[in-house]
Amino acid sequence: MAAKSGRRKFGPGEILWLVILTVLAVLILYPLFWIVMSSFKDYNGIFKDVWGLPEKWLFENYATAWEKGISGYFVNSLIVSAGTIFGVVLLATFAAFGICQIKSKLANICFLMILGGLLLSPQVCLLPLYMLLKNLGIKDTYFALIFPYIAFRIPVSVMLIRSFFIGIPKDLEESAIIDGASFFQIYRKIYLPLSKPIISTVVIMTAYYSWNEFIFATMFIDSTARQTIPVGLMAFSDGLMTNWGVVMAGMVIACLPITLLFILMQKSFIRGITAGSVKG
Repeated sequence: MAAKSGRRKFGPGEILWLVILTVLAVLILYPLFWIVMSSFKDYNGIFKDVWGLPEKWLFENYATAWEKGISGYFVNSLIVSAGTIFGVVLLATFAAFGICQIKSKLANICFLMILGGLLLSPQVCLLPLYMLLKNLGIKDTYFALIFPYIAFRIPVSVMLIRSFFIGIPKDLEESAIIDGASFFQIYRKIYLPLSKPIISTVVIMTAYYSWNEFIFATMFIDSTARQTIPVGLMAFSDGLMTNWGVVMAGMVIACLPITLLFILMQKSFIRGITAGSVKG
């Protein structure tokens, strides 16, 4: 029997999928490429040569965008996103660990109650949340966004982290208990270090949600000084009117943090989402 070739030949199915993926990549990446190129042009460069590269690269568009207000929106979004990520990771890992440790039907009941939050639409809660935040005196503060964001990201985060925790070998936990470790030490020294992939997944998903959320940011924040990127970009573009090069530069700046976060954590993200979706 002739030896099989080490190189795998592409069949019709693989070629078809490659063509489809290539078309999808072009459809997704080209608009991003166009925005980046337009951010280095002036008004005439954008509308007279829509598809061409900049004749003169206007790097000052980014400095202008930063000075015209993007810096404030950027910092506000960083504060809100960082607070949301910290709260979600802390509460979701604690909750998932507690559910895994309870050896009774109570754990399943608690888990189902948490998952019930997935059935609740944020839009339905706008009026009750508005009144609640107003009565608590935290409307038009960073907490007016951080607390609702944490609440709506907890269910899916607990679901993913619990699924990952179930796959951690119990031998490690039993050995730690024999050595006299407390439950908090088991959580901190065993579960958290082994759960970096799923925690990375939760961090990216939470960051993407909190950075781009628009409805709550519009309803719960009144002052311009605390507006986040999605709301701030509207006022930013209206204020600049026809200076589209600067507007495009502001959009690029707004997209950079999430893009860089995903690039840096993509391996852990993929491992975490696959592991968390096939267990328990």
